[in-house]
Amino acid sequence: MSDSTDQAKEWAAFQYEIYLNGMTGAVPRLPTDLTRLEEVAEARLGPGPVGYVAGSAGNGRTTRANREALDRWQIVPRMLRDVQRRDLSVELLGTRLPAPLALAPVGVLSIMHPDAETGAARAAAAQGVPFILSSASSTPMERVAEAMGEAERWFQLYWPKDREVTKSLLGRAKAAGYTALFVTLDTWLLAWRPRDLDQAYLPFLHGVGTANYFTDPAFQAGLAKPVHEDPNAAVLHFVNMFADPTKTWDDLDFLREHWDGPIVLKGILHPDDARRAAAAGMDGIVVSNHGGRQVNGAIGAADALPGVVQAVGDRLTVLFDSGIRTGDDIFKALALGARAVLLGRPYAYGLGLDGQPGVEHVIRSLLAEFDLTLALSGHTTAARLTPAALTRTNA
Repeated sequence: MSDSTDQAKEWAAFQYEIYLNGMTGAVPRLPTDLTRLEEVAEARLGPGPVGYVAGSAGNGRTTRANREALDRWQIVPRMLRDVQRRDLSVELLGTRLPAPLALAPVGVLSIMHPDAETGAARAAAAQGVPFILSSASSTPMERVAEAMGEAERWFQLYWPKDREVTKSLLGRAKAAGYTALFVTLDTWLLAWRPRDLDQAYLPFLHGVGTANYFTDPAFQAGLAKPVHEDPNAAVLHFVNMFADPTKTWDDLDFLREHWDGPIVLKGILHPDDARRAAAAGMDGIVVSNHGGRQVNGAIGAADALPGVVQAVGDRLTVLFDSGIRTGDDIFKALALGARAVLLGRPYAYGLGLDGQPGVEHVIRSLLAEFDLTLALSGHTTAARLTPAALTRTNA
């Protein structure tokens, strides 16, 4: 896609916009401390949807580990440097972006807000931030693409058992202008998630999060009746093919055969797996533990990041998610070697609380805080942060 970004965007100016609006008595509709969004969502939204987004595997140990891993790193500000002009832009997967941020793939967004994925995608497009559409979205990929116009969009694949359905999904995504493929590797099975189990809440069994499949010709070809005539059979067909725990590294050749753009593997935590991704000809990886939603007791993602960067940072585009909540989190991830970060739960809360404007608020708040953190720490270029900007505590 064409470069539609404003390289000189002053993200920090958002705070002055807020203060000026305050002259008329207006205050932000959502918290500017994004760590408070979950609390507000818990108070205002239904327990099933909020629990599905906020919930983690087991007792949440890995989700806490993600925060602890980031908090173990501290920024060491430097003084008397000219930081008047900053450049947050980065080159990522062949595209110049105005900031090192993309919206992570989050499925079934209709449980949070009626505008669902289209609302989040429009917000991303308005701010020049890439939107990664989950294959488990509640809106067909073509409708999301139409909502985004020419804005940068990437497609995430939960790799189904059926090869024909996989080929069809990839072909549709390419035709709809999705330029990069993100393949999630850590969700061949659903983890033990007590918040969902206690509510007996799984949207897929109600046909939510199945839009890309139910509209897919290859999927429909496996049904005895059209989806609308026997929705229960369609759900069962979806459940039976949704994930395939038999997949191995050898299967990546199939994806390369049917996708001619960048391929990014999401869910890498071990340096040896990162090396295998490079050897397989992949273009990038996401250091991620799925936000603590899959393996309780797993390593915090930021603890895994340095080793992965050391192993493949010179060969692959290394991205990061799992635990990003604040501007200083972005700073730390970039300093540890990530090229950009993916943001998940906070934007889903923003969507649930205020639709598209809520997502834009989250994006602008996060990047304004990052811009200010960059400047106040004595740095001017996001792409040039190094571990020298940090120190690690012993806690």
